[in-house]
Amino acid sequence: MRCPYCGGDETQVKDSRPTEDNTAIRRRRVCSACGGRFTTFERVQLRELVVLKRSGRRVPFDRDKLIRSVQVALRKRPVDPERIERMVSGIVRQLESIGENEVTAEEIGQLVMEGLKSLDDVAYVRFASVYRNFREAKDFEALLDELTGDPQAIAAIREAKRDPE
Repeated sequence: MRCPYCGGDETQVKDSRPTEDNTAIRRRRVCSACGGRFTTFERVQLRELVVLKRSGRRVPFDRDKLIRSVQVALRKRPVDPERIERMVSGIVRQLESIGENEVTAEEIGQLVMEGLKSLDDVAYVRFASVYRNFREAKDFEALLDELTGDPQAIAAIREAKRDPE
């Protein structure tokens, strides 16, 4: 493993342990050249996944990109990072277990929305607004109706805003 500080090739593993959800091995390393310490993670990869974008392009699946997009939706929300990691690991396992090497961006988006819906409602709405390309307030209203399952509750909130008493 190359040292991220000096670029040296000689690093030693000082400690290895599984992550809490047992989906990866966390390794603590030390560089022999500069003494820098860093952590690496080793994960099982069942197959090389390719994402078919809406434009028709094919790009390699990037787990880190998935994590970043989920973190953007969850920014400033009180969600434990380990729950985020478990959700992303679950999504990756689902994608790998589909049996196809190629998955659509829509499939990934749907899995992320399902995960966020059970994790945090605000993050779910944030992600959905970008994923579904919301253009008007009524798009949000429709999603909130879907989320709450009660269109009358949304109408009551709207009415209360108009008539503040």
